[in-house]
Amino acid sequence: MEYKVKDISLAPKGKLMVEWAEQHMPVLRHIRQKYSEEKPLKGIKIAACMHVTKETAVLMLTLRDAGAEVALSASNPLSTQDPVAAYLATEGISIFAWRGMKEDEYFEAIARAASIGPNITMDDGGDLTVMIHKLAHGITEGIDYRIGKEFLSSDIAKGIYGGTEETTTGVIRLKALEKDGKLLYPVIAVNDSKTKYMFDNRYGTGQSSLDGILRATNILFAGKNVVVAGYGWVGRGIAWRAKGLGARVLVVEPDPIKALEAYYDGFYVSDMSTAAELGDVFITATGNRDVIRTEHFLKMKSGAILANAGHFNVEISVADLEKIAVSKRKINENVEEYLLPNNRRLYLIAEGRLVNLAAAEGHPSEVMDLSFGNQALAVKTLLKKHVSLRPKVYRLPGSIDRKIAYIKLKALGVKIEKLTPEQKKYLESWSS
Repeated sequence: MEYKVKDISLAPKGKLMVEWAEQHMPVLRHIRQKYSEEKPLKGIKIAACMHVTKETAVLMLTLRDAGAEVALSASNPLSTQDPVAAYLATEGISIFAWRGMKEDEYFEAIARAASIGPNITMDDGGDLTVMIHKLAHGITEGIDYRIGKEFLSSDIAKGIYGGTEETTTGVIRLKALEKDGKLLYPVIAVNDSKTKYMFDNRYGTGQSSLDGILRATNILFAGKNVVVAGYGWVGRGIAWRAKGLGARVLVVEPDPIKALEAYYDGFYVSDMSTAAELGDVFITATGNRDVIRTEHFLKMKSGAILANAGHFNVEISVADLEKIAVSKRKINENVEEYLLPNNRRLYLIAEGRLVNLAAAEGHPSEVMDLSFGNQALAVKTLLKKHVSLRPKVYRLPGSIDRKIAYIKLKALGVKIEKLTPEQKKYLESWSS
């Protein structure tokens, strides 16, 4: 077991953090207990590239207790909780993660995790999956290929039964691989499960993104004009939570159906050019690049705050901001001030990286319980069915969604209605 973390002496603190998270994750506790007895993953190697948080730790320990050999790398240079990483290193997890990784260190960590020769990959954003596929297809562009080639062979994909993907961004990349005919093994898009995106993306990101902004700035949301770019499940959650805090919310959305939905949900809908002049706080959640760029920065009020809730730090064009700024200075650990030629000052949070993880602790444990319950069951599904699956992007069966929901409801003490045999028959019949 290898590891590279910031400070192994932080492990006792990490242990307490993980225990706190597990107390609030009844679905994963249930699965962990069951898997610990059955050992369904015995002899299986899992390489994971995920945000190293206390919730992720509960998932990794669940997989370990199920019999798997697990190696973990960070899926964002700023999202690692160092005490948690240290604790996992003492618990038999090969982990390569620390907060503040440089770009080459980040990709080296991914390659080191993959060097165990995985049967299953678990990804959060697609960086692990893309590295493996670049090596396999001989696509030599990018630092991920250069560093991956130092640690991994080009035939690494041959031993992989399948993979899982946690995020919207990652699923987009996987579907592009599939469309190009380059996807080499089946991948389950955990993000597309209802008990993931309807809860994690909406309630989890909605709350934790605002939490990150508040921790970094301590501003008052009430009365602010908050611009939310993107009205997918993440954007919906952010918009509704900002509205709940008393903000006036403007939604920027290119999809006409989503834009219409935002309008009828009671939000002002506009393009970014118009919104740039009105916003006090800007939060991107699109999965696309250059959503806010030079022409928008120059229109913004002095004091405007910029935050990103998308997976990669490409939605706010930091390169444009760096290029046009007269000067910049660090206000605190997670806020940088940029002085523009028009003498206005803009404030960028966490380098434009995932604000909820870089400036806060990520999603609440209660909601990650659902997402990681999906992850654990997806691994078992892949082991059971991988021989019959083609290299495609799959969704988990609806029966697993319902199973996770039932476990969660039982833990919450919630009773739901049961259909009578007559009602079931009525719903299954075409005749009245």
